[in-house]
Amino acid sequence: MKKRNISLIAVLLLFILAISINKKQTDNSVYQRNEGLIFGTVYHITYQYEKDLHIDIKDEFKRFDNSLSTFNKSSVISKINQNDTSVVLDKWFTYVFNSGLDVYKNTEGAFDMSVAPLVNAWGFGFKKSDSVTPHMIDSIMEFVGIEKVVIENGKIIKSDSRMMFDASAIAKGYACDVIGDMLASKGIENYMVEIGGEVRAEGKNPSGKCWRIAINKPIEDKSGATGEIEEIISLCGGGLATSGNYRNFYYKDGKRYAHTIDPRTGYPIEHTLLSATVKAPECMIADAYATAFMVLGPEKSMEIVENTPGIEAFFICTGNGDENIIIRSSGFDTVE
Repeated sequence: MKKRNISLIAVLLLFILAISINKKQTDNSVYQRNEGLIFGTVYHITYQYEKDLHIDIKDEFKRFDNSLSTFNKSSVISKINQNDTSVVLDKWFTYVFNSGLDVYKNTEGAFDMSVAPLVNAWGFGFKKSDSVTPHMIDSIMEFVGIEKVVIENGKIIKSDSRMMFDASAIAKGYACDVIGDMLASKGIENYMVEIGGEVRAEGKNPSGKCWRIAINKPIEDKSGATGEIEEIISLCGGGLATSGNYRNFYYKDGKRYAHTIDPRTGYPIEHTLLSATVKAPECMIADAYATAFMVLGPEKSMEIVENTPGIEAFFICTGNGDENIIIRSSGFDTVE
């Protein structure tokens, strides 16, 4: 009988040990890493979880693409641009539209999703451009302006049927948030989602520290192969987005045309700001403000930053010779 009791105790101890080991493995689960192509760019996603969720992530990307991709002819935004009266707005388009409208108001029109016809005219959009003339720009400006649009009963009402929307300056950031929210819904506390340079991160990296994110030097390089680092920041939570004109541009008749179009004038911007990096609670908001700041330039942009709660910014501007000028808001910290 005594021998039997000892055996039972041994089995019980082994069972408790197995539970303890399993719990330890769950609490300290490995970091998964997924990457691929989406929206014409590359994504990298790292998260602490016991299993790989790449299939779920790709499914979520597909659903998102069906909402906000202008390169997807059957997406919600494409049907709106085609004046398809049968399309019903989904939660993603509605949220992006309303959030973009808030940024539009706070930046005095520097961010405007209705800029699509201008972006296409200058050769940076989802349609090919023709030769641009002042008369063409003046004509297009008649149907640019998000204030000319309202949402009523789940439908977009345009004041002019020629109006088209481009969410590229906010959708990548929002996609980072969407994937981050999906990971969080599974109880994941430590993750980093990066899509084409836009980032949403929460918690800690595999080293147990806040996520380290690099800000590149604004070197004129369409391939992005140069990749020299200007600064490294520590991101413990929230979104980070960078906008710049050093990769998306072209030359015509000896003149350089940048991809950032001022929706208030209809023309590509020309000022000293080379790169704008923005931190915000949501990557979508950081993405939209980074674009708006590239339109506004450093002085007006920093004024908005200091008067908008939750927003911080890091600007790289042209200086004398080869030296750039760095301007940062009071709450934007970099890693020493």
